[in-house]
Amino acid sequence: MTFILGLTGGIGSGKTAATQWFESQGIQVVDADLVAREIVAQGEPALQKIAETFGTWVLLENGELNRRALRDHIFKDPQARQQLEAITHPAIRHSIIEQLKAATSPYVILVSPLLFETNQHELTQHTLLIDATEELQIARASQRDGQDIEQIKKIIEAQMPRTQKHTIADDIVMNDGQLEHLYAKLKPLHQSYLKLAQHIE
Repeated sequence: MTFILGLTGGIGSGKTAATQWFESQGIQVVDADLVAREIVAQGEPALQKIAETFGTWVLLENGELNRRALRDHIFKDPQARQQLEAITHPAIRHSIIEQLKAATSPYVILVSPLLFETNQHELTQHTLLIDATEELQIARASQRDGQDIEQIKKIIEAQMPRTQKHTIADDIVMNDGQLEHLYAKLKPLHQSYLKLAQHIE
C-alpha cells in the first residue's frame, strides 16, 4: 500500500508552488482538477451522460464540452449543479483511485482545492494545508489569473472557511509569498512523509 498525502489550499495560497516542489523531489502527483477535465474529454462516458442529461447545447461544434455555458447554467440552477456532480464526482473519484494505485514514488500526493469539501481526504492517510492570508490570496490570484477582486472574493467565500480547514488538516504551512520560505517549510515535512511511507503496510 502506498502512503497518500492529500494537499490542499484556497485560491492563491501557493498550492501549485508547493506541489511543484514535491514533484522536483521525485514525488508523483495526482491533480484532482486535471482529472476533472480528463473525465469530460471527448469520447469519455461522463461527457456523453452530461449531454444526455442537459441537452446537446452543452457541447461545442467540435463535440467538446462548452464549459462556460454549463458553468453559467449550474450557477443559476442549484439543482442542475447537483445533477452534474452526480455524474462527475463518481467518475472523478474512480479515476483518482486508479491513478493513486499506479504511482511508484515513495509516497504519492493527491492535490485538490476541494479536498475536504468533496471528502477526497478520505482517500488519503495524511493531509497538508497550504494557507495564506486572505489579502495575499487576493493579491496573488488577481496577478496570476487577471481575475477581478470581487470574483476572487466570491471563490474564497464558496470554499470551506480557512478556520475550518485548520481544524481538519494534519499539517499546515503558512505561505508568506516567498518561495524560499515555502520550500524551507516543506523540506522537513517531506522527510517526515518519507518516514511515514516506510511504515505503511
